[in-house]
Amino acid sequence: MASAQNRAKKQGNAPASLCFHITILVLLHFSTRVSAQSKAVFACDVKSNPGLANYSFCDPALPAGERVADLVKRLTLEEKIGFLGNSAGSVSRLGIPKYEWWSEALHGVSYVGPGTKFSSVVPGATSFPQVILTAASFNVTLFETIGKVVSTEARAMYNVGLAGLTYWSPNINIVRDPRWGRIQETPGEDPVLTSKYASAYVRGLQQRDDGDKDRLKVASCCKHYTAYDLDNWKGVDRTRFNAVVTQQDLDDTFQPPFKSCVLDGNVASVMYIVSDCDSVDVFYNQQHYTKTPEEAAAKAILAGLDLDCGSFLGQHTGAAVKAGLVNESAINKAVTNNFATLMRLGFFDGDPSKQLYGKLGPSDVCTAASQELAREAARQGIVLLKNSEGSLPLSPTEIKSLAVIGPNANVTKTMIGNYEGVPCKYTTPLQGLTASAATTYAPGCTNVACTAAQLDDAKKIAAAADATILIMGADLSIEAESRDRIDLTLPGQQQLLVTQVANVSKGPVILVIMSAGGMDVQFAKDDSKITSILWVGYPGEAGGAAIADVIFGYYNPSGRLPISWYPQAYTKIPMTNMNMRPDPATGYPGRTYRFYTGPSVYTFGDGLSYSTFYHQLAQAAPNQVSIPLEEGHVCHSSKCKSIDVVQQSCQNLVFPVHLRVKNIGKMSGSDTVFLSSSPPSVHNSPQKHLLGFEKVFLEPQTEGMVRFKVDVCKDLSLVDEVGVRKVALGQHVIHVGSLKHSLNVRI
Repeated sequence: MASAQNRAKKQGNAPASLCFHITILVLLHFSTRVSAQSKAVFACDVKSNPGLANYSFCDPALPAGERVADLVKRLTLEEKIGFLGNSAGSVSRLGIPKYEWWSEALHGVSYVGPGTKFSSVVPGATSFPQVILTAASFNVTLFETIGKVVSTEARAMYNVGLAGLTYWSPNINIVRDPRWGRIQETPGEDPVLTSKYASAYVRGLQQRDDGDKDRLKVASCCKHYTAYDLDNWKGVDRTRFNAVVTQQDLDDTFQPPFKSCVLDGNVASVMYIVSDCDSVDVFYNQQHYTKTPEEAAAKAILAGLDLDCGSFLGQHTGAAVKAGLVNESAINKAVTNNFATLMRLGFFDGDPSKQLYGKLGPSDVCTAASQELAREAARQGIVLLKNSEGSLPLSPTEIKSLAVIGPNANVTKTMIGNYEGVPCKYTTPLQGLTASAATTYAPGCTNVACTAAQLDDAKKIAAAADATILIMGADLSIEAESRDRIDLTLPGQQQLLVTQVANVSKGPVILVIMSAGGMDVQFAKDDSKITSILWVGYPGEAGGAAIADVIFGYYNPSGRLPISWYPQAYTKIPMTNMNMRPDPATGYPGRTYRFYTGPSVYTFGDGLSYSTFYHQLAQAAPNQVSIPLEEGHVCHSSKCKSIDVVQQSCQNLVFPVHLRVKNIGKMSGSDTVFLSSSPPSVHNSPQKHLLGFEKVFLEPQTEGMVRFKVDVCKDLSLVDEVGVRKVALGQHVIHVGSLKHSLNVRI
């Protein structure tokens, strides 16, 4: 199978992805892009064809279920099969036009997928930071607000025939390994953060302004189900990789975001009822899961697949029915589900211009407010990792000359990562910095993977400048879909460039890292000449402005790392080992901050501010909690290390934790407050895990209150070796802000 990047280059596209999992595999497919229409394509155009008013499925006043049933019974088997693929067929006799299901909206309306197109009518859409940077804001309100803007722009483009209504986003896979090429698309390594991102972004995309929960603004799909985080590593390809995952890791790490997507976000679709592209074709042709294509089609449908991205079901389902491998009732169920989603979107309600979002158009895309939100999202996500006294923020009045150096110093497309659209405009880092100080610029490297650094020019301008900004890192040539990393160091000769430039600089040296995955920058952390380190992810269309806002102190950084950064020695661990937990017998150190036992360069949650925040417990958890058990429970007569989470034992076991936060610095800013727990060492429990987080904005010398609720059976429970949720008995250490509190859980 051709690599995603090669296919993308041939089509002028970024790589694409969707939704499905039968074998814990994720596959790709590209198809030609549909032509833009002058207006939205919709069914039940009664004005053009009055006879359609006689069909119940065209009557918005009827219950949706009744309408769908009426539609399905009017279709022939062949017509039904035409609605099993992403490029759904038309039925002109019933006034149903073609519909393209595949559109993407990972961090803005994307041109990946044939359902969306940019033109002179709508030349671009707001391109927000890549998800990994937005997640670093730890701001649930921001997650949802971005989703609302994206869905508004999507509806506006739909109304002029340039987009669909179904978006295969967000990507909520847990980051297990720092080398994974798709880290940029995800909210990071923590199940709680990823779960909160998932449900919030889905709500932003789907929820309508009129509050009608039976209707959808656009439809979202949570992907890629599940335990998917290897693309192409040392010849191991995701289409052939057998991901062996323990039940404990599945239930405790990989599944919670999908559960939250469904239960908290009420998502319209998940990647197992909608396939990732060509998945069915691959498990037949490449994995040889079945002997015939008809068997493959039948097994996919019977496993619960409603919609196939690709043409496989369209080609082979008819023969599968004739062979008796699947009956028409199973196909009815699949298309019923698909039509139900389109009903919720108003596709069968006639002219969209007469509906809730029908007045949206090109002027509602790339608004000033949306572009400012893109800048604000980048500002909130940027993470300050090192800051020596007297370094950042720079003073725009005192800095008369600024050296800007590095292969990512003047980039555009790099800032928006993959699954991108056409941005409204770009502000490069160099442009952003030049707005506040006189700059001189030298790339130092021709690209991020440079084999020979251009040191002379870079050193010359750094030696003469009042301060030096080194903008380094990665891009899609280093980390991307179908491209996992081998090394964790800065690519090419970047480390040499950074070190030599820093050595001759006369003023502060700020290292800015543009990447998704972490980098082993221990050398820079230890180098006193490198006075500050910033991680800026892939910061979106306004990334350069946001970087300058932080560097010059117009914005006080509050981002925190959503992933751990490991030393290069971590690469000795095979990426194919799916185990989250360490194994002392083999020296395997485990993965993510929750289980990893080795050294880190930086860890999950790290991040500094220009202010100092003082924490004080205003209302602490109790010192002891007793869980009531029924008479005769085995734990009354024998020693138990944990008890099953059961509803009757968990009632009223909720307590508040309130933290008083004071900004004792000189700048206003936000403090990102984490509530975490270190449970007793039972069932291979995490050494620490996140329970919740809040951001509080404070002016200098003011204080505020952050309030958490701790549910013993939800927050202090863990998953045992066979996937059963338990409450561990014994001492739990509650971490809130910078404070700790011990809590004994007993029966």
